Amino acid sequence: MNEQPLNNTKIDEDISITSRRKFLKKLACGSLLALGGSATATAAVRHVIYPGRHGHKQVVHAKPIRALARQFHSRFISERTPTPSPYLHTPLYKTLSFEHTHTGDKLKLTYFERGSYIKDALHEINYLLRDYHTDDIHPIDTALLDQLFDLKQTLGVNKPFHIISGYRSPFTNAQLRKHSHGVAEHSFHMQGRAIDIRVEGVSSRTIKNAALAMAQGGVGYYPQNNFVHLDTGDFRTW
Repeated sequence: MNEQPLNNTKIDEDISITSRRKFLKKLACGSLLALGGSATATAAVRHVIYPGRHGHKQVVHAKPIRALARQFHSRFISERTPTPSPYLHTPLYKTLSFEHTHTGDKLKLTYFERGSYIKDALHEINYLLRDYHTDDIHPIDTALLDQLFDLKQTLGVNKPFHIISGYRSPFTNAQLRKHSHGVAEHSFHMQGRAIDIRVEGVSSRTIKNAALAMAQGGVGYYPQNNFVHLDTGDFRTW
């Protein structure tokens, strides 16, 4: 989606520090409990494929980062507050669930275990997040997966991420640009560094506020289309 940084806008240093401290506390919340008590989680893959069409348009609504930073704390806390947890270390396992809204593919797996990424699991994720228009597959940035895991922990939910768009080939990106000004020419989607998501039962505003609290990468908010864009570029928002 539109991934151009908003120039000459910075989050106040004190807000940024507070955001990161709160995020670290929330990240600790249930980091192991969210795995449902599984001591030896393994990659379990199911693909259920249905035909889908790409028909959505994205309308960009840019807002000053400074104003958003002053608002997201109270909004996020009022909508959803994770349960406190005593765990203060990096989780031994990182698990994610996906459902692709266009292909119907479903995937739940552990992609990180005891300090290492699981190669086979990453291949499965790369396939699910492929360009479904062309079936082109591209490696997905592991930092983006960690960003999704952190978002799951911050939200305090254990639901699948509904995927609107993952990897996007240069051909597909060019085609989409013909129909929408919200598609960036040098989109992070073409590098496997961006994803557009929803979570069932969680408002896109809540997802956006949680992502802002994390202060990681780009955060695009599309309320009319009910999804949030995340990428691993510099921290910015629109």
